[in-house]
Amino acid sequence: MRRREFFGVLGWAALVWSPVVRAQQANAPFVGLLSGIRLNARQRAAVIEGLKDEGYSEGSNVIIEHHWADEGQSDYLHIKAAELVRRPVAVIVTVFGTGTALAAKAATSTIPIVFALGGDPVKIGLAESLNRPGGNATGVSFVVNALGSKRLELLHNMMPQTTSAGFLVNSANPNTPADIEDARVAAARMGLNLNVQDAKSERDIENAFANFSERGTRAIIVAADAFLFSQRNQLFGLATRYSIAACYSVREYATDGGLMSYGTSLTDAFRLAGRYAGRVLKGEKPADLPIVQSVKFELVINLKTAKALGIAVTPTLLALADEVIE
Repeated sequence: MRRREFFGVLGWAALVWSPVVRAQQANAPFVGLLSGIRLNARQRAAVIEGLKDEGYSEGSNVIIEHHWADEGQSDYLHIKAAELVRRPVAVIVTVFGTGTALAAKAATSTIPIVFALGGDPVKIGLAESLNRPGGNATGVSFVVNALGSKRLELLHNMMPQTTSAGFLVNSANPNTPADIEDARVAAARMGLNLNVQDAKSERDIENAFANFSERGTRAIIVAADAFLFSQRNQLFGLATRYSIAACYSVREYATDGGLMSYGTSLTDAFRLAGRYAGRVLKGEKPADLPIVQSVKFELVINLKTAKALGIAVTPTLLALADEVIE
């Protein structure tokens, strides 16, 4: 919450009544929250809770500015990162997308960066090692991109009669080559033909689903990617139109109307990132803070969507779910 918003809520009388609070806010550090898409209330609250765990309360002794790329405009992340650097902020927290962390890293080599991402931070150049990151960036690495094989397995269990599967990816994402290889190996092991489709725009997504339909692909997995996540309503609509079952990377897909999701809990990862941001504000150096792993996984099944697609979910699969939406 920005200061003007906070003061607006309290009213002018509170300004007169509490000079101590005003002084605290005037000296409060700014945290820049940079995300590949606009966070929902639950996701943003997770970062705030992490900071609170370390003694920092928004509107009291820390100010948070949330900057994000407009949906489908990931190139804007570099502009948003530069804005935060000019602010300047005490620490930048990046979530939703490997490109988000890379944009922050390109914008500054001195302001501390705390990331939460699904890729390998060492491979993409954010850190020298997991134990000693070096430089100005550290954070949380969660297994999301490497779970394509597990999602494919769950989807095959839901639709055992299928002989082919689709994989929707965004080739602009640096994790895509590894994701495709992981999915190809898994598909071969299950005896499935894999139809990979690339989508970097809304038109690409339309074309990808048309291709899936034309080739008789009735079950697909969707890669973990900020752009694809931002287009989830389009994905749901096309899946319904073409009667395609889809498994996604995070619970928000399933809770918003997707068939099924399996992946790391984003709120758990974001809270860990918030905690690390709090530790940095206390004076710890990113170079010395080991990158932590978020290993809380969630399987969410949307029965309403399954019924709309004419899919009967087995009791065994339902028993494995962490959350079932009816």
